[in-house]
Amino acid sequence: MTALLDEPALEARAAELAAELAPGDVVWLSGDLGAGKTTFVRALVRAAGAARPATSPTYALVHRYAAPRGPLYHVDCYRLKHEAEAWDLDWDALSEGILLIEWPEKAGRWAPRPTHRVRLAHTPDPDVRSVELE
Repeated sequence: MTALLDEPALEARAAELAAELAPGDVVWLSGDLGAGKTTFVRALVRAAGAARPATSPTYALVHRYAAPRGPLYHVDCYRLKHEAEAWDLDWDALSEGILLIEWPEKAGRWAPRPTHRVRLAHTPDPDVRSVELE
């Protein structure tokens, strides 16, 4: 279902998804640059009770957050130049927790199958995003 959400509503929807997730779940986050993927992840990680705030893992590729129901792993594949570079990520170890993957298409066949998909897009209103969740 697609919805048009401002930032507070986007954060509320991320919190709702956080309540549904369990270790082993994989969330794919897709959308253009600046569409709100990292904003969504920050809200989700906060709602999951992580011990520290989420930041963008663009340069580190993976950030781990401790949370009461188990670790959350935030993977940002944006900087991958080739699908083969995703092979180096330890997907098996990451699957022990909740896995949040930005730009999963760049990881190609290496990205684990999603249990949830979040697609974010810009709208004519700069304060509103189109958000589709599966």
